[in-house]
Amino acid sequence: MKSTGIVRKVDQLGRMVLPSELRESFNIKDGDALEIFTSNDMIVLKKYMPSDIFTGDMEDLIEYKGKKVSKNTVRELAKIAGFRLEETEAPQKGNSFELEDIF
Repeated sequence: MKSTGIVRKVDQLGRMVLPSELRESFNIKDGDALEIFTSNDMIVLKKYMPSDIFTGDMEDLIEYKGKKVSKNTVRELAKIAGFRLEETEAPQKGNSFELEDIF
């Protein structure tokens, strides 16, 4: 990890300003979400990039009960569970799935 040499103070509400140079370097725009990690005595900020909770894939995501899952993972889980998937074209949302129980 390299030092930027930038020091910022935290205000009464616990806020600090990320310097514009860093926001530009990391393509952080107004309203973007940041993930917060800790490691020993460090606080690490990372631009949030939604990904599949199982595989880390970031493409073709759907949300289920507040969690992101890729369509490919849905296909794989359906196979493991013993379902046969038939993909059909949905008018506005890309592919949809129809599950058929093979039991």
